[in-house]
Amino acid sequence: MKKILLTSAGFENQNIQNKFMGLINKEPKDIKVLFITTAAIEPDAIMVLPKCLEDLLNCHISMENITVYDMHKLIEIEELKKYDAVYVCGGKTSYLADRMNEVGFKKVIDEYINHGGIYIGVSAGSVAASGKYKNGLNFIKNILDVHCADGTPAGEIKTTDEIKLTDNQAILVTDNNITIIE
Repeated sequence: MKKILLTSAGFENQNIQNKFMGLINKEPKDIKVLFITTAAIEPDAIMVLPKCLEDLLNCHISMENITVYDMHKLIEIEELKKYDAVYVCGGKTSYLADRMNEVGFKKVIDEYINHGGIYIGVSAGSVAASGKYKNGLNFIKNILDVHCADGTPAGEIKTTDEIKLTDNQAILVTDNNITIIE
């Protein structure tokens, strides 16, 4: 089953964190996460990285089980499969999409997800997973905007709808289902 969680601001509310933990379905001490910081190239995004890391630590995931990856080279699928989740931080979406494209990340992450791996996007990590950028991951075809004052109402989404997320919302993608959760 496909397990993708796209957020505007990470685990901003307990329901989003609970949804992640339900998807992963493991004891926190056993969870391994690949933490991708590639999009954080500007000072304001770099300053948010500790908050993103805190999302995982608040789930009681051990710091020793979190590996930082910056996409300087392609991670091989066998290496990627060692992780239960891939958490992609925010920053500059166009830079992130370009890096993903340059290293061939789409092919590897698609295989990872098809084998039960979980993708968590935060801000740029979510937008790069949507249909907004031609060279993005395109997990959903929808155009996605994040950090919106007014979000798309919670519930099931059609594949053609534009989606606006507030910082307290997330998109859950499972197989052919796209749902906004709050």
